[in-house]
Amino acid sequence: MLDVTKHSPIDSISFECHSFYLKRDDLLHPDFSGNKARKFHYFLKNDFPDITKIISYGSAQSNAMYSLSVLAKMRGWEFEYYVDHVAEYLKENPHGNYAGALENGMQIHVGRGVPTPTNQNILFIEEGGRQKEAEYGIKILAQEIIDWQEENGIEELNVFLPSGTGTTALFLQKNLIIGQTHRSAPTVFTCACVGDNAYLKKQFFELEEDEKYHPHILTLEKKHHFGKLYRDNYEIWLKLQQQTGVVFDLLYDPLGWRTLLAHPEVFEKPTLYIHQGGVLGNESMLPRYERKYKDIEGSGDL
Repeated sequence: MLDVTKHSPIDSISFECHSFYLKRDDLLHPDFSGNKARKFHYFLKNDFPDITKIISYGSAQSNAMYSLSVLAKMRGWEFEYYVDHVAEYLKENPHGNYAGALENGMQIHVGRGVPTPTNQNILFIEEGGRQKEAEYGIKILAQEIIDWQEENGIEELNVFLPSGTGTTALFLQKNLIIGQTHRSAPTVFTCACVGDNAYLKKQFFELEEDEKYHPHILTLEKKHHFGKLYRDNYEIWLKLQQQTGVVFDLLYDPLGWRTLLAHPEVFEKPTLYIHQGGVLGNESMLPRYERKYKDIEGSGDL
């Protein structure tokens, strides 16, 4: 079975005159990496003798959808995925996460209600992997960070990652607090990408009632609509690749970096940014940005 237990590397980078550490979870494995590999690690490593099928739901270009298709393929399970709609262009020209999931054998259901599993042979996964089992793999991530902090003698550390459901950020903060016994526990900062702060806080409470384990939510002054093509997002994504040589995802990371840079108080301590993968989704996002913002220097060159 695939081994994704190796530690992902941590690089030192500089961006916009700030020095950062970068946790490269995008390099865990070519097909099973990023925060989804952490969230679904429990289902990869444990025995489920009765399970024959995964059912989940979400958007047609979801990172979780693709990762679940990889998981199902590795485990020899069927994978059924429910979406509200699939754009006609995507149906006619499959690409990105959608194409990858189909190649892995995903059966997609469009415009149908998500069934309530009653069969013990079915493993039901919440949208984006928002469930208790995600803590299993994220606890390993937390321990990797703690070990690295110890090895490098870093007394205090801030950690940042953008959030969808907030599952990774929540379980990461919880296990950094529980696991770090020799130094100050790292503080996790995040930002809401899918909904607003109230939505994100609600997600935290659904997974953990004790607020001492909740990450700190940072915001931008201007409201952000998930999936909309913002000039600022494209510009910072281009700058990140130009200045660091690292390819980030186009859906979450641009807002993450914009939010982080807008809060210089975070940099008062060494700061670790977690690269959560998701770059396969760039196959669908990047052409849209290039068409809309042809005037931006560097557009179409990367």
